[in-house]
Amino acid sequence: MAQQTSAWRRYMRAFISGFFVAVPVTVTLLDKLAYVARVEGASMQPFLNPDVGAQCDVVLLNRWSVRNYHVQRGDIVSVVSPRNPKQKIIKRVIGLEGDFIRTLGYKNQYVRVPDGHFWIEGDHHGHSLDSNSFGPVSVGLLHGRASHIIWPPNRWQRIKPSLLPNRELLYTEEDDE
Repeated sequence: MAQQTSAWRRYMRAFISGFFVAVPVTVTLLDKLAYVARVEGASMQPFLNPDVGAQCDVVLLNRWSVRNYHVQRGDIVSVVSPRNPKQKIIKRVIGLEGDFIRTLGYKNQYVRVPDGHFWIEGDHHGHSLDSNSFGPVSVGLLHGRASHIIWPPNRWQRIKPSLLPNRELLYTEEDDE
C-alpha cells in the first residue's frame, strides 16, 4: 500500500511539474507564433465560408509573420475591430500606406491610405463591416495573417495573397520610384 501511495505521489509530482512548464510554453507559442481561428459570417465569401449554412472555415493565423507590421496587398489578415476592441475581424488587405484606392461606399469616393494604415475589405461587399465603413485601419490593430485553411479537411490549402479583379489600385507611391 505504501508503494502505491509513493508511486501516485511521484506521478502527480511529475504531472504538476510538467503542467507548469507546458502551460507557459504553450501560451507563449500561441501569443508569438500562431493560433487557429474560426471564421464566421459571410463577409469573406466566396473565398472563406463558401457554402452558406455549412461548417465555418477554420484558419491558421500566423502572428510571427506580422510582428513587424508588414503585410502585402491581397493578404487576409485578422485585426482588432476599430468599432469594437473586444472583437477581431478577418478581411483582405486592399491598399497599403500611400496607395490611392477607389472606395465602395466610404464617405469619399477616392482615398489616399495614410502612413501607418492600410485599407481592408471583405470579399463579399454588401455583407462586410470593413474600411468602407470605418476608414483606413492602423497597422497597430494588426493581429495575424491567415496562412492556411485547416478545417474542413476538404478545403485544406495554403492562402496566397490575391486581390479581387475589381479591386486593383488606382495609384501607389511605389509607381514614383
